[in-house]
Amino acid sequence: MGMLSLLLLFLAFIVAISGGSEVGDLRKIHSLRPQFGAAGTPVPGLSCLSWRLGVEAHNIIEWRTIPQVCEDYLGHYMIGHQYKKDSEAVAKEAFVYAQSLKLAKDGKDIWVFDIDETALSNLPYYADHGFGAEPYNPTLFKGWVNTGKAPPLPESLKLYKKLLSIGLKVVFLTGRPENQRNITTINLKNAGYHTWEKLILKGASASGTTAVVYKSSEREKMERNGYRIIGNIGDQWSDILGTPVGNRTFKLPDPMYYIN
Repeated sequence: MGMLSLLLLFLAFIVAISGGSEVGDLRKIHSLRPQFGAAGTPVPGLSCLSWRLGVEAHNIIEWRTIPQVCEDYLGHYMIGHQYKKDSEAVAKEAFVYAQSLKLAKDGKDIWVFDIDETALSNLPYYADHGFGAEPYNPTLFKGWVNTGKAPPLPESLKLYKKLLSIGLKVVFLTGRPENQRNITTINLKNAGYHTWEKLILKGASASGTTAVVYKSSEREKMERNGYRIIGNIGDQWSDILGTPVGNRTFKLPDPMYYIN
């Protein structure tokens, strides 16, 4: 096949994937990236693939930044198609499980969502900061959050809408501080998350505690108030560890940063 034929095939592929009612959100998060450099050199990624697997399996823990050599690989993964497919697989399995449940009529069955890299995506920020290769800068990240422009993770938004349609209530449980409540509320609603049972942010009393301790404590409070945590989804292991975690947990991919 000649170069002209390959080019035409590629253009046809781009046209094919650019249709659909949700293309706006998809383009924000899942824009196509070339898999080869300008000279046709393959992107080195085999060792980085193994590193990503170790991170997602929680075999590699307590790391501060991704390996510098893996920045290009992580960029291709996060903004390419595989991250979308992996997130979609998790969301689909979560809804298959939810559909199998017989919900109570008292309205106390809830599903817990994390926010960052779960309900909302910070990829526009991380694309400008090395996909996790740069050390975390709380000032810069706070500035990004305060813009209120984080788009939804499309697969999570679809799951959210499906869970509401079968009668489950949603609770957002985030490590964002309480002083970001207003902008977080605005961002969630602008992203398509229009209703929830609770939006729990980290108060001053939880300052200095780990995510596992903080989120476990908040889930325990919900159960003491009569709620039943049917499902729990997040991008960090600290979202789904501790006790209680809920009847079933689901881990979305996120190899860009680690929170304990």
